[in-house]
Amino acid sequence: MTGLGILATGDINIGSGFVGHLLGQSVEWDVVWSTAIAALIVIVLGLLAARRATPGVPGKLQLLFETVVEQITGLVDSTVGPAGVKIVPMAVVLFLFILTANWLEVIPSAPNGTKELLPAATGNVNLTYAMALIVIVIVHVASIRARGLKGYVKHYFTPFAFFLPINIIEEITKPITLALRLFGNLFAGTLMLLLIAALLPAPVVWPADVIWKLFDMFIGFIQAFIFSLLFIVYYGMATTVEAH
Repeated sequence: MTGLGILATGDINIGSGFVGHLLGQSVEWDVVWSTAIAALIVIVLGLLAARRATPGVPGKLQLLFETVVEQITGLVDSTVGPAGVKIVPMAVVLFLFILTANWLEVIPSAPNGTKELLPAATGNVNLTYAMALIVIVIVHVASIRARGLKGYVKHYFTPFAFFLPINIIEEITKPITLALRLFGNLFAGTLMLLLIAALLPAPVVWPADVIWKLFDMFIGFIQAFIFSLLFIVYYGMATTVEAH
């Protein structure tokens, strides 16, 4: 089928190639196993780095992890301060997991070009909403611990009481925008890959695919960094206690 034919029949599917049912709910199994594979890669690499860690000259894997940890520790220290050291592991895991999930998209699509064999799990809004929800829950719990319940409630009325609706809306929109920003960029990247495969002549599909995937890997890196950075920023804002 030609690219125009594929568009006309609506055969371009994103993240819905292997839909099944579990406990009465529809499950996109390609997204499930992409998520599991991304998590497994991060866990295995982390265990290997810990097992091979040495105080001497570090290996390549140890150097990679040390670089990521050092950079994120620097961000946390400049944004939250020394008290934020407890969120460094969470920020590191978020960055590495999202980056790995984003880069799974590099694997070639199915022969007909209409489905990704291993789609970026972050290109599915269910995963990004779940991660955003976890992040926001951690942020609000940390805010209550830092300010106390009374101080936590009071900050919704600052700087004036009539700002309450605005402050509530702001807190509600944080997880929504956090999730949709990541989802939107990865969804667009996946769509572009499938359009390239569907619309371009066969001889130029692979070169165009490679070029776009290299660019998409850069976008995936930026989005992983932004998600982790916003988690750090939100945490810093939530745990800041104004001096009297």
